[in-house]
Amino acid sequence: MTPIPPLYHWNGLDRQQRRSVLERLAAPADPALAARVKDIMEQVRTGGDQALKRLEAELDGVELDGIEAGEKEIAEAGDLLTGRQRDAIHTALENIRACHAAQKPGDTRTEPVPGVVCEQRYRPLHAVGLYVPAGSAPLPSTAMMLAAPAQLAGCQQRILCAPPAADGNIDPAILYVAQQCEVHRVFKLGGAQAIAAMAYGTQSVPRVDKIFGPGSRWVAAAKQRAAMEPGGPAQDLPAGPTEAMVIADHSANAEFVALDLLSQAEHGEDAHVLLLCLDEKLATAVQEAIAGQLRTLPRTDVLEKSLSSGALLVVDSLDMAVELANRYAPEHLLLQVADPRSLMATIRNAGAVFLGPWSPESSGDYCNGANHVLPTYGSARWASGLGLADFYKRISVQELTQEGLGSIAGSIATLARTEGLEAHARAAEVRRRLEP
Repeated sequence: MTPIPPLYHWNGLDRQQRRSVLERLAAPADPALAARVKDIMEQVRTGGDQALKRLEAELDGVELDGIEAGEKEIAEAGDLLTGRQRDAIHTALENIRACHAAQKPGDTRTEPVPGVVCEQRYRPLHAVGLYVPAGSAPLPSTAMMLAAPAQLAGCQQRILCAPPAADGNIDPAILYVAQQCEVHRVFKLGGAQAIAAMAYGTQSVPRVDKIFGPGSRWVAAAKQRAAMEPGGPAQDLPAGPTEAMVIADHSANAEFVALDLLSQAEHGEDAHVLLLCLDEKLATAVQEAIAGQLRTLPRTDVLEKSLSSGALLVVDSLDMAVELANRYAPEHLLLQVADPRSLMATIRNAGAVFLGPWSPESSGDYCNGANHVLPTYGSARWASGLGLADFYKRISVQELTQEGLGSIAGSIATLARTEGLEAHARAAEVRRRLEP
């Protein structure tokens, strides 16, 4: 069998080959997918709860009596977990809350000239929808990354959707997290239909102001579509199929690198992983370490599919590696180099950066406290990972005294007339004429 991921020398590739190597497997601009997502969302918009049940049966093969997890079901979820599982969730939540509490935004007040006051006041979003993927692997970690900051921000209505298993139940670890973070309601819904339910509201599912959470291409397309509709809910960020890039030099441990790549590749067949290293010897050692791990890892079918679309790239220098990283803008970037902080100074585009050999990507997925909902598919060029501020909105407050208005009324009138807006000018001037 051909070793995976395949190994290439960057300088030996032509332009088309380079583009192909850096291309994510799952292109978001798929007309057929967009049309199907539109159809699903319209079914939910017009059919409500009955459409949701029908779609869950059709798309997920799950016949649901009811789409909402009951209070008893949620309360008893913790009993289905081991003590170690509950303790791990509590450890992770403690760190997540500590990291996010430090991000709390504060109101500001400025007075550029006497009598002219401008303020920004932060208010938590009222209603938020939290989407937790649970396709081939339920993700209670994502439930923590969404529900903990929503709770900290004080969003008054917090609902969570997660796909049910074949038995019609949500993974108990997800339900336990929802209970620990005081999520108000939990629904057994996945995919585009879950996004549509939160976007439009149904007989059971409340309509929300913003939808959070990563997911498949279907979920990403549905979030984008909902956000583009007039009055539709905002989306947190483009968070689709996962991806990871490792930059490694002579100091890197091949097994560490291999397992960081495998950690992301095992999420799904459309995950994308890349290694940029300085010599073929390390790349080959990483290939061998991956092959060794595949002999004992579960989810081999998923891993072989996602790894085959990735690549191990030999480049001439760390400068070239950084140039490619900034071009690719990975969701996760791991710097397995001798001086990672020095290299970090040149990184412009990445969702999250992990410095050095003792910072596995999995620490960010679970327990170090940073949020793991991150921008994908190159959107790290302009988007940031999820943080506490994303659960707030800013309100601008402005107050002028009569003296303050008088000091800028002439400029207001001049600029208004420059734009041909006479009423704007007069609104300032009429007040100025009332000066004592």
